[in-house]
Amino acid sequence: QVQLVESGGGLVQAGGSLRLSCAASGRTFSSYAMGWFRQAPGKEREFVAAISWSGGSTYYADSVKGRFTISRDNAKNTVYLQMNSLKPEDTAVYYCAAVLGEPPSRIAGPYDGWGQGTQVTVSS
Repeated sequence: QVQLVESGGGLVQAGGSLRLSCAASGRTFSSYAMGWFRQAPGKEREFVAAISWSGGSTYYADSVKGRFTISRDNAKNTVYLQMNSLKPEDTAVYYCAAVLGEPPSRIAGPYDGWGQGTQVTVSS
């Protein structure tokens, strides 16, 4: 089983950028597709982006397409989320998680190894 730790969140002005990282422990990281989700106060956890185990395929929510980029480095057991042109509505706690099977699910249920999350706050 993989264990995950997110980092890189913070406070940024609208239009700014952040890069989130998700470090994984365990020898089987490269076997998993990886996903990023986010949860704003009072809202359900929602899909943001996912990447196949090889990194060859990526998937995005419509709300972030063209602004966010997911990538992974299997040699470093790390997945990234580059976030550009941030908007106040991107404010949320961001989580990464792992899932077996492809294409990776866009719902949270099948995912495992959830980290503690990292807070992203975008000011207007």
